[in-house]
Amino acid sequence: MNRKVRVIGAGLAGSEAAWQMAKCGWHVELIEMRPVHFTPAHTTDKCAELVCSNSLRSDDWQTNAVGLLHEEMRRCGSLIMRCADAAKVPAGGALAVDRNAFSAMVTQELAFHPLITIRHEEVEDLSQLSDDIPTILATGPLTSEKMAASLQAITGDEQLHFFDAIAPIIYTESIDMGKAWYQSRYDKGDKFDYLNLAMNKDEYEAFVARLIAGEKVEFHDWEKNTPYFEGCLPVEVMAERGLYTLRFGPMKPVGLTNPHKPEEKPFAVVQLRKENKAGTLMNMVGFQTKLKHGAQKEIFKTIPGLENAEFARWGGIHRNTFVCGPKVLDERLHLKNKPSVVLAGQVSGCEGYIESASMGFVAARLLANPNLPLPPAETALGAMLRHVTNGNPETFQPMNINFGIFPELDLSAYGKRKPKGSDRKKLYTSRALDALETWLKAFLI
Repeated sequence: MNRKVRVIGAGLAGSEAAWQMAKCGWHVELIEMRPVHFTPAHTTDKCAELVCSNSLRSDDWQTNAVGLLHEEMRRCGSLIMRCADAAKVPAGGALAVDRNAFSAMVTQELAFHPLITIRHEEVEDLSQLSDDIPTILATGPLTSEKMAASLQAITGDEQLHFFDAIAPIIYTESIDMGKAWYQSRYDKGDKFDYLNLAMNKDEYEAFVARLIAGEKVEFHDWEKNTPYFEGCLPVEVMAERGLYTLRFGPMKPVGLTNPHKPEEKPFAVVQLRKENKAGTLMNMVGFQTKLKHGAQKEIFKTIPGLENAEFARWGGIHRNTFVCGPKVLDERLHLKNKPSVVLAGQVSGCEGYIESASMGFVAARLLANPNLPLPPAETALGAMLRHVTNGNPETFQPMNINFGIFPELDLSAYGKRKPKGSDRKKLYTSRALDALETWLKAFLI
């Protein structure tokens, strides 16, 4: 039987979905609109291009839900995780990658697979696609206006939009090392993973004032009521929420000692993380922004150590598009109004790189094998899937993986001395991996 599937979008979700369908013996037509039509944030025609950050966040699978999702994907044979591990750069307890190396690896794997054909063109209308060949739609948070309109027409439901912001990248050699120092918070991981820039109280308060006053990107009228994603707020939006919001967020000074002024405890700290393996580029951690480029140059150069900084990329902002999954998707990610179309990745209503890839994986495997049961709710894969398809439709918003969306633990055996903190988290992860192993037996049949 010559089974065919089309995958629209070659981001993390689409790349993972295409790979998994091919592994299951399907002939895959992977359609990517870049470079025919670029998004406001992408710059290449490569598959799985990372735009917001080079970090896939925590790789701690024992006490962190993100790390658990990494581990589950590894055990399931994920292409994205295999390439991420091969392209990783030092980042303490996080999994960060060399962006160029990562996307090149993914692109090469897909391009050379005998069952995958990559086409570069824009698909504008889902209604014109034949139902005889199933479609996995993985157009991501930057779904084109025409595709979004097509999706809205099919679902009969309003699309929800919010903005996602990108942090600047700085050339390492332009940073004043007489003021900066390498150290991870609490010395976790390699000390060279992060570069730190300290501020005193006066410097910090002046910096916050500049952020608030800085010239920002103007939005279109139809964009002005769009909410931000709370997990990736622009730095100036955080500043507007209170004078010390940043100091308790990305600029928290805890776990760090400035060797240039060991007697003076930093009031606030800007952290930079390696952007590539060579360490020639540094990413401003938590400094995604909607400031205009001129304002970024003026304001960020007031940070001690960045007075002469040269920027490889300015921060930016873009719209994120997604459907209300609980209203328009069935439990296996098929559109209720057009079952031949399966949604994967951020357009389905998840948030985050690895979350997006995981929903590409799940969408493909469930489509390839209609008899495969859903991944257990106790797993990160299952929890993410159920958030997307079975969350509260009245309050639904994209979500990063977190233990809050997992089924509650049965702690009755512990009596009044119930485990807390890391001990409690370890119960979630051990339960998840046990459930995953059971599911994998059905998965491999």
